[in-house]
Amino acid sequence: MRRLIALTGPDALPFLQGLVSNDVLRLAVPGLVYAALLTPQGKYLADFFVVNTGQALLLDLPEALADATLRRLTMYRLRAQVQLTPSPLGVVRGLGPAPDGALPDPRHPALGWRLYGEIPADLVAAEAAIDWDALRVEHLIPESGVELVPDDSFILEAGFERLHGVDFRKGCYVGQEVTARMKHKTELRKGLVRLRISGAAPIGTPILMADGREAGVLFTQSGGRALAHMRFDRMDGPLTAGSATLLAE
Repeated sequence: MRRLIALTGPDALPFLQGLVSNDVLRLAVPGLVYAALLTPQGKYLADFFVVNTGQALLLDLPEALADATLRRLTMYRLRAQVQLTPSPLGVVRGLGPAPDGALPDPRHPALGWRLYGEIPADLVAAEAAIDWDALRVEHLIPESGVELVPDDSFILEAGFERLHGVDFRKGCYVGQEVTARMKHKTELRKGLVRLRISGAAPIGTPILMADGREAGVLFTQSGGRALAHMRFDRMDGPLTAGSATLLAE
């Protein structure tokens, strides 16, 4: 489930620009930008799309994170001339030929398009028939509330640079210092990977090495493969998660 919030007022884009991980000033023209809101310590709070439909500027948020995200944005608003109000528009995503007005998902071409407005019932039914988890596993795409954990995940470990969700040239935003340091001054030792899996285990199951040391955490599984957050130095040899066995691809 998603929630759409309309942003109005002369400071709407500059307000977001100083808070989120990506460059939203490009949305002076119609388009779609994927971005994240972080804690001052650089940890993930929420990810969302910022949308200029040509008629409205929208935040396209996960429903489960919408209330907390809006509280955080309101806290930062101070004297900025920006209002955040519920939008009556709908949103649908799909694959294949895009309908008029649809915008390509900026994370990966395989994720198709997103359409905002009054949504026909046939597009809603078509969206529900797509195996989105299989696509996410195939293309290493994290999902809010699964691979992306508020107050815990770091967006570079989750692949946000590959997913076009962070801009290292845009200047300051909340959590920018930690994110930039992880990019330029350290080598990532953990991150989101895809593994081969035999069997299944609940999301969140620890992944163990043969000697019992914890190597990572298991997440979405589909078609004999799984997404996991792993220590890169603990991926050799057989791994287990509950009754499932895993191997690096």
